[in-house]
Amino acid sequence: MKLLVINPNISQDVTRLIENEASRSIRSATELTMATARFGVAYIETRAEALIGGYASMQIAAEHYEQHDAIVVAAFGDPGLNALREIMPIPVVGMTEAALMSACQHGGRFSVIAISQRIQAWYRECIASHGLEGRLASIRALDEPLQHIGRVQENQGERLIELGRRAVKEDGADVLILAGAPLAGLARSVSDRMPVPTIDGVTCALIQAQAMVDMAARTPSAGSYTQPPTKPCQGLGSALAALVGRQPMDEPLT
Repeated sequence: MKLLVINPNISQDVTRLIENEASRSIRSATELTMATARFGVAYIETRAEALIGGYASMQIAAEHYEQHDAIVVAAFGDPGLNALREIMPIPVVGMTEAALMSACQHGGRFSVIAISQRIQAWYRECIASHGLEGRLASIRALDEPLQHIGRVQENQGERLIELGRRAVKEDGADVLILAGAPLAGLARSVSDRMPVPTIDGVTCALIQAQAMVDMAARTPSAGSYTQPPTKPCQGLGSALAALVGRQPMDEPLT
């Protein structure tokens, strides 16, 4: 089994964190291909940044999906997830959706522990899009500027643990989600210090991606996730144009 793991942000340090945790979450025969966005931002906090990350993910997926069995979008908020599912003939898993579904299997209400205050509005919208706002106990986030996105765990680890404990004690959380690729691997290292199950989205996404490949569900030929209609397109890379427009590149636009 071969999995394409996409970091929709430009930080190579974060990609290494994702890879370290992903390698702990796969079977011995599963292979990983790591990919980092070629353009965009160091980490996503806003709706606009999420759209950019989604486009970067679509480009990477279009160029590499044929050599893989499934794709993982490794950023909280799952930039481009539904669009990728619409154009890809293989399973696509987002770490947010995977973490949310796993959290619901562990308890009644969950809290999200995040790396910045600005990110909260977008996270709430993502959770609501899955119909799970009623299960959300709280979002608690760091309120200090991040010195280095690849070292958040080192620089803010104790603060993140304290936010998680407060979410349990004060907000009634049954489960904690440590949100965002910069926190990949933290749940594994601090779980014995937390009073409730603590979930890592990368772990959840890799496990679920392997399960989806095992299920071998057919690619839809009807419904809203069937292939988009053929139409002219311009300014896209050839790999993405072949999936989105499916019109020969030498055919004139009309």
